[in-house]
Amino acid sequence: SDRTMSGDGAAGGARTAHVERKTAETEISVDINLDGIGKNTINTGIGFLDHMLCAMSKHGRIDLTLSCKGDLHIDDHHTAEDCGLALGAAFDKALGDRKDIKRWGSAYCPLDEALSRAVVDISSRGSAHIDLNLKREKIGELSCEMIGHVMESFATEARITLHVDTLKGKNDHHKAESAFKALGVALRQAISSDAGAGVPSTKGVLS
Repeated sequence: SDRTMSGDGAAGGARTAHVERKTAETEISVDINLDGIGKNTINTGIGFLDHMLCAMSKHGRIDLTLSCKGDLHIDDHHTAEDCGLALGAAFDKALGDRKDIKRWGSAYCPLDEALSRAVVDISSRGSAHIDLNLKREKIGELSCEMIGHVMESFATEARITLHVDTLKGKNDHHKAESAFKALGVALRQAISSDAGAGVPSTKGVLS
């Protein structure tokens, strides 16, 4: 669908951004602070998606305000996908020139019997490889097929390489939540300061 995306990026060293994304299917507003404390106000219209993004924000120490009005009378696809895209775009704008960061991050996060691993490369090449091993059709009002797709959409617009795997687990809620927690922790590590690193690439550029 035709879309418009607008936003204000990092300025004066502050790693913050505001993005608005409007299409015939969704209308989304995102405010992000990569150097926050994990406070968040999230209203996508899909309760379980709110829960997942809250977990990522909290454990990534990323302040996040996200609101979406989507065509949920059709299904959850457009809303879930577009929230991932808008969040990724905001992340990209906030990250700025990608200098003096660690670039790579990884985390293992358990939730009771479930265990997930997330590996992040701030590569400037959007790529996602997600295997959550979910069995149910839906969790709450979110289709399980869309849970990994949200991560893929986020990685595409954030311009990061992302691998997330659920290594074990029985309860799909636990598996999905452990995956988003691991994603948050891995992101926090990858975007953390590495003073003097300059651009962490032999190419000399990541922007």
